[in-house]
This record gives sequence, C-alpha cells and structure tokens, in this order.
Amino acid sequence: MTDRPAGPSAMAEEIREVPEAVARFFAREEGNLRDTARRLAELRPGVIVTCARGSSDNAAVYFKYLAEILVGIPVASMGPSVASLYHAPLRLAGAALISVSQSGKSPDIVSLQQAARAAGAFVIAVVNDVDAPLARSADAVLPFHSGLERSVAATKTFLSSAAILAALVAEWRGDAVLAKAVRALPEALEKALAADWSEALPVLRDASSAYIVGRGPALPIAAEAALKLKETAMLHAEAFSGAEVMHGPVQLVEPGFPVIALRPRDAAFDAMAEAVSRLEATGARVFVAEPGEPRPGRLPITPSGHPLLDPLVMLLSFYALAEQVAQSRGHDPDRPSRLKKVTQTM
Repeated sequence: MTDRPAGPSAMAEEIREVPEAVARFFAREEGNLRDTARRLAELRPGVIVTCARGSSDNAAVYFKYLAEILVGIPVASMGPSVASLYHAPLRLAGAALISVSQSGKSPDIVSLQQAARAAGAFVIAVVNDVDAPLARSADAVLPFHSGLERSVAATKTFLSSAAILAALVAEWRGDAVLAKAVRALPEALEKALAADWSEALPVLRDASSAYIVGRGPALPIAAEAALKLKETAMLHAEAFSGAEVMHGPVQLVEPGFPVIALRPRDAAFDAMAEAVSRLEATGARVFVAEPGEPRPGRLPITPSGHPLLDPLVMLLSFYALAEQVAQSRGHDPDRPSRLKKVTQTM
C-alpha cells in the first residue's frame, strides 16, 4: 500500500483526455495515414510482423485481429530479443513490420526494427515521441499526438495507438464503414466516460484474483484490462479467450470469483453468451459489458458504430473502474512501486 496524494489522480485526468487525444491524431495526420496505408497496400505483404511490449503489444495484437479478420493477411509478433540478444538473420523481404511504442526508446524494440528494415521489411512506427530513435529509423511514422502522459499506467496512449492501428486497417482495406466509425470514435469515447461500471468495484476491491474474458479483437483488450489491474491496483488478473477459459483456467473459479466479460455484438457474440453462462454456473461473480437494457451484472456500454471498435470504447469505461479499484485498495494508480514510465530492455 502506498501513500496517495490528495485530489484526482493523473490517471483519472488522462482517462478524460482520451477522446481529445484520439481526435487530435485525425485532425493532424489524415494525409500521412492515407499515404502510409497506400504504401502498405502497394507492397501487398504476405505477412506483417509486429514489435512491441506491454500495453503497446496489446495494441499490436488488436491490430492483428483486425488485419486477419478484414484483410486476411497473417500477423505475427516477433520477440525483440531475436535481434537484440540473439542477432538472428531475418528474412523479411516483401514483409511489413509495425512497431508500437509510447516512448520509442527501448533498445530491444529499436534493435528489432532496425534489423527488420535491413532485412527488407517496410517499417511503420506508431509512436508518441516523433523524435525518438524508433521514429527516426522507420520508413513511415504515425504519431499518437497524445501529449505528455504522467501516470505510469498507459491509458490515452494505448487507446490512441489502437485507434490509429484500426484506422490504418480501414484505409488499407478501403473499408468506408470502418473508416467512418473510427473517425467518430472521439464522440463514442466521450460518452463512454459517463458509463458507470462501479457495480463491479466492491467485488474487485476485495478480490485476490480476477479474470477478464473476451474473444477476437476483444481478447487483447481484455489483456490490457488485466494488465491495468496488476499495474495500478496490485490485483492479480488474467485475460482469457471465452473459449480457452474452459480449457483449464475455469478450475480456479470459485463462488464469488470476479469475472468481467467483454461482449461486443460481433461474430463472437453468441459464443461469448455460452462462455458467460458456463462461468455463471460455477458461482463466479460475472459482470458482462454488452449492449442491452440495464440489469444487475450488465455493465453499460456506448456503441462505437462498428462492432470491431466497441472493445476500445469498453476499455475506456474499464480504465475508470480500474482507477477506482486502485484507490479503494489504498494504492496510488500513478506511481506503482516497482514500475517506471519508460522501461528500457535489451
């Protein structure tokens, strides 16, 4: 437990800044976004590699689902140590690599990006600091424009990067519906700030562990949510697919065990209903973020205008809950005792 400063946390303030941060990217980078998507489409890569760690890696996995669902191109995460420690020869001619980083300074991420570019990959850096080494060594740069993020827990930078990656997929595919919805995200995110998820607060406050469950593009968002509970509230939380949770992890679920299920109305909507029912049958305390009339256990959501974007809107509401959970457990969400804002690894 740490001493908490009086007044709103920086995390809470930055959560409220998310809609404006996302809007700022589209106000400043429309031409750059379209040009980058055009270059990616002209390359016609047979595979895309992603390079990221932590929250940024969750954003990269969100991109993976969108690219594989909408474009049909396989996307694989490559471990940065392949280049930074093992110095492996890479064969990436005709491929693309997308690096995602808030700081753009971690030596292992920079090392892999440089090695991939030298191996013939078209390199796109999605980064907040345009003067960082990652931005300087890329073929194309998509800046967050999120501004300073004081809290160690990434919130506005995560959602900015995920929105940028969704917009990249929309432009690359020529998907007018997704492109329109992603540009309308700031309004949906603004409404999501008012969504009250506090019903889950006392359960998470008193818990020793929790599961966050999702499928498809909601799964990396569940991973990001679980990470935030670890970082800010010192609450052990794990993310699982609504399918995989039944292949072992359900054994740990006892009566009262908290589960938050992210259930957007996409192709996995019905399958997630089955997972929720089976988890409820164990006696777990299940909270479901889904569309529908208010009822106990249903967390209110704001539709984004596209089911593949709905997990991002859900996450903003979750961030507000996570900040409250941290405060209620006596922790400063801005200053986790063992974490730094910029983590540099080799």
